[in-house]
Amino acid sequence: MAESKEIYDVNAKWDAYLDVGVRRFVYSSATGLLAGFLLFRSPVTRWASVAFGAGVGIGSAYSECSHKFDAVETHVSKD
Repeated sequence: MAESKEIYDVNAKWDAYLDVGVRRFVYSSATGLLAGFLLFRSPVTRWASVAFGAGVGIGSAYSECSHKFDAVETHVSKD
C-alpha cells in the first residue's frame, strides 16, 4: 500500500512541475515578446529577447523543481 501511495505522490509532483515549467515558459516568452516590441526595431533582436525570456523561464522552473524534488521531507511528530 505504501508503494502505491509513493508512486502517486511522484506522479503528482511531476504533474505540478510540468505545470510550473509550461507556465513560466509561456509567461517569460510573452514578457520577452512585449519587451522586444517596446525596445527593439530589428526582428532579429526581437526574437532574441523572446528566446532570452524563454530561457529565463525554463531555467527558473528547472531550478525550483530540482530543489523541491530533491528536498528531503521531514515529519515532525507532536509528542
